[in-house]
Amino acid sequence: MTYANTQLKLNTGASFPAVGFGTWQDKEAQTDAVLSALKSGYRHIDTARIYGTEPAVGEAIKKSGVPRSEIFITTKLWNNSHHPDDVEKALDASLQDLGTDYIDLYLMHWPSPFKRGDNMFPKDNGKTLTGDSDYVDTYKAMEKTVHSGKARAIGVSNFSLGEMQRLLKETSIVPASHQIELHPYLQQKSFVDWHKKNGIIITQYSPFGNQNEIYGSGKNMGKLIDDPVLAEIGKKYGKSGAQVALAWGVTNGHSVIPKSKTPSRIKDNLEGDFKLDADDLKKIESIDKKIRFNDPSENFGWNFYSDLDGKK
Repeated sequence: MTYANTQLKLNTGASFPAVGFGTWQDKEAQTDAVLSALKSGYRHIDTARIYGTEPAVGEAIKKSGVPRSEIFITTKLWNNSHHPDDVEKALDASLQDLGTDYIDLYLMHWPSPFKRGDNMFPKDNGKTLTGDSDYVDTYKAMEKTVHSGKARAIGVSNFSLGEMQRLLKETSIVPASHQIELHPYLQQKSFVDWHKKNGIIITQYSPFGNQNEIYGSGKNMGKLIDDPVLAEIGKKYGKSGAQVALAWGVTNGHSVIPKSKTPSRIKDNLEGDFKLDADDLKKIESIDKKIRFNDPSENFGWNFYSDLDGKK
């Protein structure tokens, strides 16, 4: 099995593997999947409070025998814990489930607050009950977790450009990473450049675009991983279209977090860690459809991505 083991550097100075293992969905399968990933060579695991997979990730790490210090763990604060007084408690719960005393990267999952409380999706007559915590105040509470050592780095996910600009202006720790939907069908070049300029590493979720069945907007089009341009480029490197999609992210200096519960595919995804030539990057530029597959604005009661590509 060959992969480059590309390492990226956060603005904190910490290095972490560009290709990580995503654990969204398939909760029951995650202990075995994460164990398989660690055995294959992954050392970057991405989870979140809302996924319900933190206990499985913790269990797999324990079973693997891989020292905690060799694994980079990202988890995320959920929307019902945005009140500044709830942030540390939420992180403590994640730490307990993961069986660790620190998180390498702690992200605010969305800028949008839900009503405070234990209910992850508080609803009234089917409508989400929103909260009134400002994401800037939530982030300031996250900054305290860096000072206490419980989080080695902090960042955000699913923010717009305007929200990022305001965050940088009104807080003191520049986010180490921003996790966003990014793939060859949604390339967001100017947004990506803004992050580079500000020293913020992008982590690409859904690096295979509409491969996920949950995305309704991708149902009536061909799968990104079957795109003929990616397949053609793949032939040159002896790789699949899916591996080329991952390499596109890695070559651009991003982290990518593919997910799978199939051992063979888990290995294949790690082999997406290689560099593409400049002319291949140029070819991939031509397939940008500016199509966003994940936008829960209506459900979450917040207008996401208002100034970004792919907003309907």
